[in-house]
Amino acid sequence: MKKFFCIMLAALSLAACSSSDRDQVLKVYNWSSYIDESIIPDFEQWYEEQTGEKVHVVYQTFDINETMLSKIEKGHEDFDVVCPSDYIIERMLKNDLILPIDKDFGETPNYIDGSLSPYIVNQFKHITDGNGKDATDYAVGYMWGYTGFLYNKNKVDEADVRTWNVISNPKYAGMIFVKDAPRDVYSQLLIMFHQDAIRNADGSFDVEKMDSLMYDCSDESLAQVEEYLLAAHDLIGGWEADFGKELMTQERALVNLQWSGDAAWAIDEAAAVGIDLGFVAPDEGCTVWFDGWVIPKYARNVKAARYWINYMCKPENAVRNALEIGYSTACGVPEVLEANIDSTYAPIDLTYFFGEGADSVCVNPVMYAPKEVIDRCCMEHDWAPEDTEKLIAMWSRAKGDGADATTYIIIAAVAIIAIAAVFVSMNKKKNRRRGGRR
Repeated sequence: MKKFFCIMLAALSLAACSSSDRDQVLKVYNWSSYIDESIIPDFEQWYEEQTGEKVHVVYQTFDINETMLSKIEKGHEDFDVVCPSDYIIERMLKNDLILPIDKDFGETPNYIDGSLSPYIVNQFKHITDGNGKDATDYAVGYMWGYTGFLYNKNKVDEADVRTWNVISNPKYAGMIFVKDAPRDVYSQLLIMFHQDAIRNADGSFDVEKMDSLMYDCSDESLAQVEEYLLAAHDLIGGWEADFGKELMTQERALVNLQWSGDAAWAIDEAAAVGIDLGFVAPDEGCTVWFDGWVIPKYARNVKAARYWINYMCKPENAVRNALEIGYSTACGVPEVLEANIDSTYAPIDLTYFFGEGADSVCVNPVMYAPKEVIDRCCMEHDWAPEDTEKLIAMWSRAKGDGADATTYIIIAAVAIIAIAAVFVSMNKKKNRRRGGRR
């Protein structure tokens, strides 16, 4: 009902805006359930205070990266600010679909440069168009996380989930659920297969070599991953886009390839009913992901878009959004660290993200990966369209042409439980990783 209301409100707002001055309208396109919605009217008021000009935010949402991109690339829709994932930012940069972000706000503080973690800035510099553009001039980090295994600590040996090879472990046959996300799964298996190539002589990880590996879309590598997935096919309980975490909280699954934010939600939910879940990043290495704000080429209110991005980086707003949606903000200021301190967790090293003084802080390690995990992480990259098509074709073959009856029964059961949960906890926050990564 809430989503329907938001869609209707957006439609009415667009209709009202058609006859008004477009420079008083800011069209924002973001992932579903990915903001503290009370920030929207707060921004409108703040913008007027800072500029003396009124603005009305028309806020719309998407669930798949490619849906958003298609509207801009093919439909030339005039969204002023959107929030794509890392590899889509790379694609938009290559295809000249985003504008540089002017960070001079006059008397208004520049929260972008003042708040972003140096780790995020450095990672965004790995986004390239091949022509020397600096992605940090075109994109600003919003949220981030990493990929690993959510597992039942009472029924699964932690050593088994410290390798991506648990996907083919017969001990957990039928109880392993894998993300229906071809790029994410392919990248992790590629890392597993190339351990010798991505490690230094002392066994440490060469992150630059890992980064280069993420461009590997060769027929040989695609075939290697396909062969592995086909061999493991009968052991995999199902391929899921979003219901894996619910299966884990109900002990209908024991292992789930998952994103950190959803894992944190599942761990909390399971604990409430006496189920002990954990989350680990395999020792072979894994990928980190990022979502960031960009201003599309066809934007018509670039000024308000710039101010929106700046406002999202204001420390208090970064904290508000992160607490609301349950993911980790790209901002690495003291206010963010303070908001995450929890003495129930063992101290970890987060100097890579928060700087000196954060070498022993009590923070949820699922939300903020310890430095030892980050030292074996890399980010995914965009491929040429024809290579992405090869990946999707391989993925389809590896999964099989259709789901079996068991998978449909599980999906139906989870759907019924999810509907019931709406009535049980209408106001209960539920974290979700966005889908549609290809």
